This record gives sequence, structure tokens and C-alpha cells, in this order.
Amino acid sequence: MNAVWQIQDAKNKLSEVITRALNQGPQLITKHGEKTVVVISYAEYEKLRKSQGKLSEFFRSSPLAGIELTRDKSLPRKGIEL
Repeated sequence: MNAVWQIQDAKNKLSEVITRALNQGPQLITKHGEKTVVVISYAEYEKLRKSQGKLSEFFRSSPLAGIELTRDKSLPRKGIEL
């Protein structure tokens, strides 16, 4: 993370936060000392969004796709009464 801003400072210097996000990378904003949000450029957001595939595509491309999975029913599951 390139910079950490307290929320009040980020509000007062929003233009600077945005400029730094564009030129230097992600800007972390904290609230009461807790990490709260990250400001990133739209281009960076699009890269992150496109790198995430659909869950269904992930399972279809899995090396386990097509393998029939079965559960060993000889022992009951803990905490479940049948």
C-alpha cells in the first residue's frame, strides 16, 4: 500500500487522494485506526474485476471436473443425528 490516510484527512484532501491513486497506486483509508477502504484507479479496478472469472467456469476448468465424488457413509457426520 502506497499511502495510508485517516478518513478526515482523506475527506479534506480527496483530490490529492485521487491523484495519488492514479499516479502512485492504491490509497488506504482508515477509520478509528481500522483499515476501511482502498481508493484505486478505474483502470486498476477493471483489471481486478476482469481477473475474476465466474465460479461456474472455475469448477468446469477444475482438474476434478467429471470425476464422480462420493461420500463415505460408513461413519455418520459429527453433530448430525439421523
